[in-house]
Amino acid sequence: MKAILITGGAGYIGSHICKALAKKGYEPITIDNLSTGNRSAVRWGPLYEGDIGDKKLVKTILEKYPVYGVIHLAAYSNVRESHQAPLKYYQNNVGATLSLLEVLLEMKVVPFVFSSTCAVYGMPQKVPIDESHPKNPINPYGESKLIVEKILQAIPELNCALLRYFNAAGADVEGEIGESHDPETHLIPLLIQTAMGKRETFTLNGEGHRTEDGTPIRDFIHVTDLALAHILALEKLIEKKESITLNLGTGIGYSVREVISHVEKKGKTKIPITVGGSFAGDPPILVANGDKAMKTLGWKPQYDLSTMIETAWNWHQEQVELIL
Repeated sequence: MKAILITGGAGYIGSHICKALAKKGYEPITIDNLSTGNRSAVRWGPLYEGDIGDKKLVKTILEKYPVYGVIHLAAYSNVRESHQAPLKYYQNNVGATLSLLEVLLEMKVVPFVFSSTCAVYGMPQKVPIDESHPKNPINPYGESKLIVEKILQAIPELNCALLRYFNAAGADVEGEIGESHDPETHLIPLLIQTAMGKRETFTLNGEGHRTEDGTPIRDFIHVTDLALAHILALEKLIEKKESITLNLGTGIGYSVREVISHVEKKGKTKIPITVGGSFAGDPPILVANGDKAMKTLGWKPQYDLSTMIETAWNWHQEQVELIL
């Protein structure tokens, strides 16, 4: 069985990738410090609790397992927090990644799939956004990811895939894992928790954005579709040994108001909303041009927004029932 090292494999996206890897016959080896991940989400391979910047730990894992490739997701990813604590983001997202890369290069472990983000583009000059769009991040999170992209591109012996994805959403269609952050910051789980009565109100951050209904428009992609794209990218690197840069999105945008309506329809309830101030760093529209990924990987997103909300709702409902 081919071992794949997954940094951040206890997290939301990482755990779904681990499950998808196991389904395809790989052995996912997770390293995660559990600062935002969940131990219970690591079910398809061993968990090594620790930091990716711990060279001794990483080397121990690589010596124990014949690692066939690396999928690197471990990072801080809260855009708004990154404005408040930029050093935290640069130290972890860039500094720790450098330490990881030093060990991987020493041990000659390639290929390398990097979890990047549409935040590297900044305010879009055109929509949908393709991979050639200028890179001009407007927050330390996006800047930290772009720095790592540049580092990876500067290492000639490293065979890498830079995956810039948009808004991950939904939960495992079989209900085994889902999205659980503490504190929760993502739109759909916040709406579901409010609809289920776990929160008193949902705070809508402004209605003055340059969109038809005044709320931001985002491209949501089901986490299972996202997981499959990571594996296909890894296999493409193994097959072609050529680095690639790809957007991962559906090419369809939904406003926050539209997402609220979808969740209300699923829950058959009205969500109490408090309108707050808008966030200056929110682009009005972020929608992917994902044609390159579809052509390069032979991949196409299978799940629409209704399925994302349904799977997320079912998973959150199960968590409520477990508590009761």
